[in-house]
Amino acid sequence: MAERREQEKGKMTVEEAGHKGGERTAETHGREFYEEIGHKGGEKTSETHGKEFYQQIGHKGGQKVKELIEKAEGKEEEKGR
Repeated sequence: MAERREQEKGKMTVEEAGHKGGERTAETHGREFYEEIGHKGGEKTSETHGKEFYQQIGHKGGQKVKELIEKAEGKEEEKGR
């Protein structure tokens, strides 16, 4: 792969271009830009998916937290032995 990169000197991968573009956008637009587009995205998601969607992802998140707590409690019990 390094050989290929040397042969195509001056070119970059899609990943590299995306990273570079993201850095440039952050420099030129700032935090407020990301807050605004995040808010717009959240509004659109709410319109298209509805209440049930948020209930479902909330439940999944709660289940994951429950699993992590149980796992941590199990490790604490093992230390106490």
